[in-house]
Amino acid sequence: MDAGQGLSTSEVQSIREALAAGRKPRVVFTAAAGQIAGQVGQVIELTDPEVSDEFVVVRFGRDELPFSPADLAVAPKGAGRRVAEAKPEPEPQEAPATPPAPEFVLDTPRVPAQRQEEPKVEQTEKPPARRAVKAVKPKGPAGLTVTLAYADGEWTVAAQQGSKALAKPYVVKPAEALKMVALVDVPGVQEAVEQILGTERAEAEQQAEKLRAELAEIEARLAELREAR
Repeated sequence: MDAGQGLSTSEVQSIREALAAGRKPRVVFTAAAGQIAGQVGQVIELTDPEVSDEFVVVRFGRDELPFSPADLAVAPKGAGRRVAEAKPEPEPQEAPATPPAPEFVLDTPRVPAQRQEEPKVEQTEKPPARRAVKAVKPKGPAGLTVTLAYADGEWTVAAQQGSKALAKPYVVKPAEALKMVALVDVPGVQEAVEQILGTERAEAEQQAEKLRAELAEIEARLAELREAR
């Protein structure tokens, strides 16, 4: 798998099912994760994606930090396992040196052969590379949404924080709705509300005139019935 691609929706669902079964899937960090790209970690938890984009909690080394799906990819099989150390090849043995021929000069003293010292090879251990730790972004409170709506001749107000409903829609008076809209300094909003209220006012006046006319007819009929006694 290309380490530059993030986790797809189906891969996130597969990880969620693996966690539910008690497994901890391996993932590899993509280039979006910064300096730790290419390293392998284990997913230990999936938090709520609606609260934060970084809802995939990964353990790598001694750290447990949240990441977004774009920072991760499914690790290929065998990733993260220790590679068996190659056995050093045996050094070739030097052929024994041919002993020098004996000298027949009587006056020449024997010179002891110089001992050859093997060259010392100093092994320097490289310090382990420090892992770059991604800064954890603090999680802020969920957003608050207050909705003023108009439908079927009624004004309603509702409040919601994140995915939790704080107040279900309840009916308010038109005058209260107009006060709420007056706080929003957006051109056209207050005019639209006043137009709705004007339409409702005109319809109410027409209905009142109709009821007055019907009431006048009923009172006239009642007067006629009284005179007929």
